[in-house]
Amino acid sequence: MDQLRYPVGTYTFEGMTAAQQDKWIREVAELPGQLRSAIEGLTDEQLDTPYRTGGWTVRQVVHHLADAAMNCYTRFKLALTESNPTVKPFDEEGWAGTADSLDAPPGLSLMIVDGVYARWELLLRSMQRADFEKQFYHPGMGKQLKLSYFLGFVAWHGRHHVAHITSLRERMNW
Repeated sequence: MDQLRYPVGTYTFEGMTAAQQDKWIREVAELPGQLRSAIEGLTDEQLDTPYRTGGWTVRQVVHHLADAAMNCYTRFKLALTESNPTVKPFDEEGWAGTADSLDAPPGLSLMIVDGVYARWELLLRSMQRADFEKQFYHPGMGKQLKLSYFLGFVAWHGRHHVAHITSLRERMNW
């Protein structure tokens, strides 16, 4: 079950070297193409298949990545432009259960992911090392998060969800 739920393992943060920063920025830049490839050629029936028992469907995963992109990009911008802002958590399960997440074509969210991640990459590449020390407060987690930590999380999050789709495809021989 853990392998299905966390196909790339859980997120751990052990600091951010310059090489790690570059790697994570590359992973952010590559996510839109990886997501497109992961769902390429899937039928509606396949898109509506959960990646694990009790998990979201492939369609919901795609829409979740768009929802998360909008929220997480905003958190970066807030931390860069305000002093220790408090961010608003979003109910991921609730959002995944709305009609657009259940029924909309994935192409709509792919357009969001393409645009937000392109902007995000530009922002990340413009940031100085000290910018990654800026923080925001996440009330849902009850703690301060540095942008260095959050960059690593965002890179992991994309790999994590793409792996949900690709591992399902492998298991199902799609």
